[in-house]
Amino acid sequence: MLSPKLDTKMMHNIQDLAHKLRIHSITSTQAANSGHPTSCSSLAEIMSVLFFQQMRLNMKHPRDPSSDRLVLSKGHAAPILYAAWAEAGLFPVEELGNLRKVDSDLEGHPTPRLNFIDVGTGSMGQGISVAAGMAYVGKYLDKADYRSYVIVGDGEVSEGNVWESLHFAAHYCLDNLCVIFDMNKMCVTDASAELDCFRERLDAFGFHALVLNGHDIDELVKAFHNAANTKGKPTALLARTTKGKDFPGIEGVDEMHGQPLGKRAEHVIKHLQLMIANAKVKMSPRKVGKCGQAPEVNITNIMLCAPPNYRLGDSVSTRLAYGTALAKIAANNSRVIALDSDTKNTSFADKLWNAFPERFIECYIAQQNLVGVAVGATCRRRTVAFVSTYATFFTRAFDQIRMGAISQTNVNFAGSHCGCSIGEDGPSQMGLEDIALFRSIPGSTVFYPTDAVSAERAVELAANTKGVCFIRTTYPETTVIYNNDEVFAVGQGKIVRQKPSDEVLLIGAGVTLYECLAAAEQLEEDCITARVLDPFTVKPLDLRLIVKHGKLCGGRIVVVEDHYQQGGLGEAVLSVIAVYRNFVVKHLYVPTVPRSGPPAVLLDMFGISARNIVKASHAILKK
Repeated sequence: MLSPKLDTKMMHNIQDLAHKLRIHSITSTQAANSGHPTSCSSLAEIMSVLFFQQMRLNMKHPRDPSSDRLVLSKGHAAPILYAAWAEAGLFPVEELGNLRKVDSDLEGHPTPRLNFIDVGTGSMGQGISVAAGMAYVGKYLDKADYRSYVIVGDGEVSEGNVWESLHFAAHYCLDNLCVIFDMNKMCVTDASAELDCFRERLDAFGFHALVLNGHDIDELVKAFHNAANTKGKPTALLARTTKGKDFPGIEGVDEMHGQPLGKRAEHVIKHLQLMIANAKVKMSPRKVGKCGQAPEVNITNIMLCAPPNYRLGDSVSTRLAYGTALAKIAANNSRVIALDSDTKNTSFADKLWNAFPERFIECYIAQQNLVGVAVGATCRRRTVAFVSTYATFFTRAFDQIRMGAISQTNVNFAGSHCGCSIGEDGPSQMGLEDIALFRSIPGSTVFYPTDAVSAERAVELAANTKGVCFIRTTYPETTVIYNNDEVFAVGQGKIVRQKPSDEVLLIGAGVTLYECLAAAEQLEEDCITARVLDPFTVKPLDLRLIVKHGKLCGGRIVVVEDHYQQGGLGEAVLSVIAVYRNFVVKHLYVPTVPRSGPPAVLLDMFGISARNIVKASHAILKK
């Protein structure tokens, strides 16, 4: 394979720019009095070759869908990434002095507040998943020429998420993905043996793995050319680098990790300046080509291709309705995709898989990678992604979801098998913390549909809602209580039973709404009338509806949920009415770790059945 041979002047210019990037990393961290200049230094040549010889970028529109992507998984090296964009001409280099200041978007780790950053990074081990999601969309959906690059620190390889994502990338033959490992010896004791072992491991995973000197411009250029021309498998570059490279007295000294150079900075900068042949060197990134561009897409106003089609009284699980709706919106918009973790026949994501197999991404039992791939797939508004698995398994990917929110992602999550109502499978499979998890995510929307009609509308609304969305679906079949033409909206609940004489307001969602309805029937036998409210969304909660009808019921409210006490529907209700006087709230929830058993038995055993709601209603009426 013939590799490009750069002329001497070009080689010197790229090397000079690498040293300039080092200097910028020092001066910006000095100004901030914090940061990681030595970690930046190990990346200088890699970053210089990427920006000024390899990547195709649109400097007027950094998030041009057709331009190459770069994810800095080792986000603590943000100063050198910012420096590269500044040297490329995106913004004045003087702004680098604002690093980490409260009024600057040049934060300590990258976030999409900057128009040249796709995702927030800094939580180790997640970058490859995100870049793999970008690469998957580029190869199989956009069918475009752009490439995805991700820079990973050697310390990150201890994270299991790294290996999940490497397996995914190789499995799907993502030859448009290049993973660059910055092996700067921070976590390597025997560098040579470690690199050989690591290369063999990557080869076994299905990568085209190359070992090279990460400070040699010629080797880097050849390696990137090799990667771009390797077909059928992704490439991994194992770059031998040195922390604090070309910093006299600091190079390779681990004790200087994670701190500015302080009094040594002036001496190091002078040394680097002497190494620069042309202090006025300027280079521009390659431009995006006119061929192989990403297609224009429209991911707005996504609708069900047909309205819900159920009869009142039908028994349909909301997880089945989720799958039905997913296929419907996919028929309406070709950029709707589904991702699952080997549960598609129980989450019913297979409804989309059967209709549009090219838009279904099987991520297998690797939930951290599942979330990361989805975040990457939605970058630059290329897709509308729905991610499904058992609700409880999202807990192992909480950090990835949290980072998704920092990344301003619009990924939609659907968690099935919630609460005691799944029955005999037992507590390891029961989602009992999921509402708390997703409510805690900034800007999130949490849907809790009760029947098939509301579940389909929840999917439609989520597809058009900004930020992280979570749809909580239930395992057992529930009765259809809404007409097919019922209108639903985010933050608007429904009163499903009421009389003028109502004395207590019962609030439930999913299976517990039906327990509330059954309890209302039993209470009426005792000459007590109860009103029943379906919140539809737990976040945002319909404050006005709850306060209005709570007051009409004498300020007496019973909230019941198939979830633990902390962070669920009950605490959401309590938080919104905390500023109001004259309310008494009784909260019924799953109080401890459940066990296997028939669903109805478990609901009663753990205190959230109709019988327990009746008991709580009598107690609250005595106060």
